[in-house]
Amino acid sequence: MATHSDSTTSLELDPAAATERIVDALRLHLAVDFKRKGYVVGLSGGVDSSVSVALAVRALGPKKVFGLFMPEHESDPDSLRLGKMLADQLGIDTATEDIAPILEGAGCYRRRRNEAIRRVVPEFRDDWGCKLVLPNAKLQADLINVTYLVVQPPGGEMRRVRLPAPEYRQIVAASNFKQRVRKMMEYYHADRLHYAVIGTPNRLEYDQGFFVKGGDGLADIKPIAHLYKTQVYQLAEYLGIPSAVTSRPPTTDTFSLPQSQEEFYYSLPTRKLDLVLNGFNEGRSVESIAAEAGLSSEEVERSIRDVQQKRKTTRYLHMPPWVIESVIPEGTEVPV
Repeated sequence: MATHSDSTTSLELDPAAATERIVDALRLHLAVDFKRKGYVVGLSGGVDSSVSVALAVRALGPKKVFGLFMPEHESDPDSLRLGKMLADQLGIDTATEDIAPILEGAGCYRRRRNEAIRRVVPEFRDDWGCKLVLPNAKLQADLINVTYLVVQPPGGEMRRVRLPAPEYRQIVAASNFKQRVRKMMEYYHADRLHYAVIGTPNRLEYDQGFFVKGGDGLADIKPIAHLYKTQVYQLAEYLGIPSAVTSRPPTTDTFSLPQSQEEFYYSLPTRKLDLVLNGFNEGRSVESIAAEAGLSSEEVERSIRDVQQKRKTTRYLHMPPWVIESVIPEGTEVPV
């Protein structure tokens, strides 16, 4: 598998300088804004959470960083194995919280998600695998609201059916329990330790709304949200993240069938989408972006439309709670 360290010129990062800036910010916000003693990080075995926890250890040392593993019935066993390997390497304290009983109690699997699936595939059983996928990338930007359900009986063939909007929303709503329960656990441990919570989205996820409001979108600080995925890999190499982590393809680790992020959300592989998003943010021409990303001008234009559509659709996820009238008068200090 190709490595991710061969970044292109426009996304080249000075990893030492980037690390220093992030580490300084982690220390400053913890002491001045949060007034807490350390950080809690949920560890998924992926590169984003691995880089985030390594940065926290750089900032505070291993004794003030707490790692949390939160598997459930449908988690990839590699997520726990790789997360534990990194935690051992960093020397941090950890805990494992099996969130499956909470999800069962909330009806995440059978009563809510699988009920919606059976309205589309009546023969679906609880021991079948399932996932959601987008249409072909060439069609995605024009059919942004179309999602397909893939199901597979034990030992059988995969089947793909187009999902009506109500069933899609219910399946996603039920699956979102997973991210929200994990965040609940992170804040439990943060409260008992008097720590703050680190969020782990990269720039693609943050910009494109690839997170759950009140779930993995909730945190006290997001140290890599300004870094493109390609840059996160550069930082991972600098920080000594094991190759077993960095060579692992990005996955949602949400459904019972293996599911890549491109299948579920992105219109292009993340390395190419990095280049498109970066070029678009910098106001570069379509032709310039296409040449750097190795795409056609049509593919770049389609991807930019997809970026703009996702920004519009997911704006709600970035909004803070609204109040009807101002609560704290201008010019006064926030009470502490």
